[in-house]
Amino acid sequence: MGGARLRPKRLGEKLRQIRDWLGLSQSEMLRRLEFENEIWYTQISAYELGRREPPLVVLLEYARLAGVSTDVLIDDKMNLPARLRK
Repeated sequence: MGGARLRPKRLGEKLRQIRDWLGLSQSEMLRRLEFENEIWYTQISAYELGRREPPLVVLLEYARLAGVSTDVLIDDKMNLPARLRK
């Protein structure tokens, strides 16, 4: 057992799509997520590039902002809706 944990391949892409759709910079996204005291804005870039995996509470807030289930973010077989909620 052991080894690297499996990660969603499209998660970063979806997080970037949400930020782009909202028209926010990485710093603005961090404020909108309300995690500016817990993580650095550079983490947003690392999440979007797939270099780091966001904590579950951050994923939940992304999903809430976009009006989608966390399943949509995590499941590589699911796409974000063509039109997200603002």
